[in-house]
Formats: sequence, C-alpha cells, structure tokens
Amino acid sequence: MNVRFKLAFSFCHLTFYCSHLLNGSPLKVTKQKEIFSHRPSWEEYFLDITHLVAKRSTCLRRQVGAVLVKDKKILATGYNGAPSRLEHCLDIGCLRQKEGIPSGERHELCRGLHAEQNAIIQAAYHGVQIYGATLYCTNHPCIICSKMIINAGIQKIVYQEGYADVLAKVMLKESGIKIEKLSKKPKVKRLKF
Repeated sequence: MNVRFKLAFSFCHLTFYCSHLLNGSPLKVTKQKEIFSHRPSWEEYFLDITHLVAKRSTCLRRQVGAVLVKDKKILATGYNGAPSRLEHCLDIGCLRQKEGIPSGERHELCRGLHAEQNAIIQAAYHGVQIYGATLYCTNHPCIICSKMIINAGIQKIVYQEGYADVLAKVMLKESGIKIEKLSKKPKVKRLKF
C-alpha cells in the first residue's frame, strides 16, 4: 500500500470509530447539520468581528467597531477612542458627558475618533486601498464618517444598530452607496453529547 492510501484508510477508520463513540452509529449528514444548525453568512461573520473590535473602544458612552472588507478579506479595523498617544476618556473622563452634549450632536466636541474614521485612517496609514470595499459597523455612520466613506469610495455599508443622524442617511442615499441593516443573528444550536 502506498502512503496516501494508508493515511486515507486510517482516517476513515478513525472517523467511523469516533462516530460510534458518539451515538453508536456513523454520523449521517443530517446529524452533522444538527451539530451547528446556523453557519453565519459573510455579513454576519464580519459583523460579529465588529463587535470584537468594539471591545477595544475607550469611549465611555458607546462602544463601536468597524471592519473594512474587500473580496471577503479584512483590510482594516477601527474602534472609537482618543487618537494614538493621547489619554483615553476611560482615564480622564468624557468631555461630552461633562458638557451635557447629547449623542449625535456637536461631533467636534469630542476627544475621540469614530470607529469608521479609525478604520479608514488605518488603511491609509498602512497603504491599503479601500476603494470598492464594504464597511461593516456596529452602528450606522454619522454625517462626518459618511462624508469620509463617500470620498473613500466605499461601495457598501452593513450595520446593526441605528444612529440619530438624518443628514447622514440622506447623503449616503444620494451617493448611491448600498446600505444594509442586519438584525441580530439567531443563537447557534449545538448538540450535547
């Protein structure tokens, strides 16, 4: 017997043996589908990653994550927080809270950058072309981020939660950028053995 045949033969025996340990008979395709009843779509997959990125946020008000993707490859990520080498709001407090500025207003009165801005800046910093990319974000972009997204040539935005910025929605629609709101995904069911 050649080596490939021996390996394939051994793998088949191992699979058969393991399936007998689990339930006494080989796993059928229908049983395998029950183990993971929900494989995330690409949109769900990249949105899940935005939530992981958002955990790096140093904003006291809202944790936002963004991921720039092209051809199912991650180009850059960003989260909201103070610029590099500056103190974080986590450490010194939130200027907006101190001044009583409502969410969605007076964006210039904030120490932090938005997640979308940071993702675009990271791509530029590292020389990564984002023209034609899709932006996945935990939240709908504000007007400032929307203008940057339009000029960066991003073709699509997929987000999960809204944001109180009517002008951003109007300008994005006018620009022709595709916008998709994705609701939270169903929980993954796993069989217990």
